[in-house]
Amino acid sequence: MESAIPHPLQEERKTPVSTPAAYTPPFPAWTTRFSPLVERVVMAYFGVQSTQTEGERALDAITARFSTAHGPSHWDLATYRDELGFINDIAIAYWASAETFSLWKTESDFQEWWQSVDREQEEYGLFMEVVTPDIRGMETIFSDHHHPEGIAHLARKMSDEIQEHGYWGSARDRLPLAQTSPLNAHSELRISSINAARQIVHGSDNLCLIRSGQDWSDTLNEERTLYVEDVEPILNTGMRFLRDDGLTIGCLSCRYMQVLERDDRALLPKTFGLAHFTDLQALELWSKSHPTHVAIFKEFMKYVKALNFDITLRLWHEISVIPAQSQYFEYINCHPNTGLLKKGKSSCNTDSVR
Repeated sequence: MESAIPHPLQEERKTPVSTPAAYTPPFPAWTTRFSPLVERVVMAYFGVQSTQTEGERALDAITARFSTAHGPSHWDLATYRDELGFINDIAIAYWASAETFSLWKTESDFQEWWQSVDREQEEYGLFMEVVTPDIRGMETIFSDHHHPEGIAHLARKMSDEIQEHGYWGSARDRLPLAQTSPLNAHSELRISSINAARQIVHGSDNLCLIRSGQDWSDTLNEERTLYVEDVEPILNTGMRFLRDDGLTIGCLSCRYMQVLERDDRALLPKTFGLAHFTDLQALELWSKSHPTHVAIFKEFMKYVKALNFDITLRLWHEISVIPAQSQYFEYINCHPNTGLLKKGKSSCNTDSVR
C-alpha cells in the first residue's frame, strides 16, 4: 500500500490530514500516476445545446478536428437534458499540456472556426469550458485499476493500492496542493459579454471541478437490478438537487450525463456527474452532511452489503482545484442556466437559442 500523493510531489505538511491513526482502508482503491514531464493538463468541454436530438451531430465540426495534429490524447462523448429541456451534447477532451492544446486550436483551424461570426448564426447554442489544472491540483480515485476513465488515459500507469480513501476528507488528503494550502475560494466568477450572442465567464480562484463516474457495464442479474432500481434513482435525485438548488450550498453547475458510444451515439451503461463548486470545502460539505448525498451513501452501502462487498460496478472520479487564470468559459447563444452562466446575471436568454 502506498500514499496517493507520489513521492516527487510530497512536501512537508502545513495543513493537517484526516487519515485516522493506524488506518487500514476497508476495500482497495487506486489512483493515477503521471510522467514527471506532465506538469499541467487540459480538460476541455465542448458543448452543443439544442432542442433537437440531431444537435449531437453538430459536435462533428469539433470532434473531426481531434484526429488532426496535436489533437487530444483522449476524448469522451456524453449527453444530458437540462432543467429547461435542452439537450446538451458534450465532447470531453484531454491534452497532456497547454502548449499542445494551443497548437491544436491553431493548426486544426478550430480557433478561426470558433471565433467566426457564423457560430453566432447557428440553429443551436455552443459552449467551451476549459480548465488547465496543475498536476499538483488534481486527484483521482478508481475502484478498479484495469479500466481507465477520463484523465487516467493520459497517465503513465495506475498506482498500487492507496491508503487515503474510504473516510471523510480523503479527497483533500490525496491532493498534493492541499499539503500546504487550505484551497479556499478567494474570488467570484464574473460574466462579461463580447456581443449579444457571446458571453465569457471569468474564473474564480480555487474553483473545484469534479467528474464522478459510474460504470455498470459488467453487472449482471441481482447486482444490475439493485443498481438500476435502487441506487441510481437516489443518485439521480442528488444530481438534480445540485442542478436545481446547488447554488445554495456552493455548487455552481451540475450536469448528470450519460456516456455515448462515439461512432453511433448509442447510450452506454455509464454515467457521470460533472459539477463545479466554489471550492473544495463546498464539495466536502455537501458530500459529508447534505441529506441528498447522505442518502446516496446509505443506499450504496446497502447495495454492497447485499452483495457481500463483491461488486462489478466500477466507480471513479477526478477532482481538480484550479486558479482563476487557468479557466476559460465561453457560451454562444446559450440559455442563462447553462454551465457557469447560472452563477451570475447574463444577457443570454432561452429565446437566443435558435
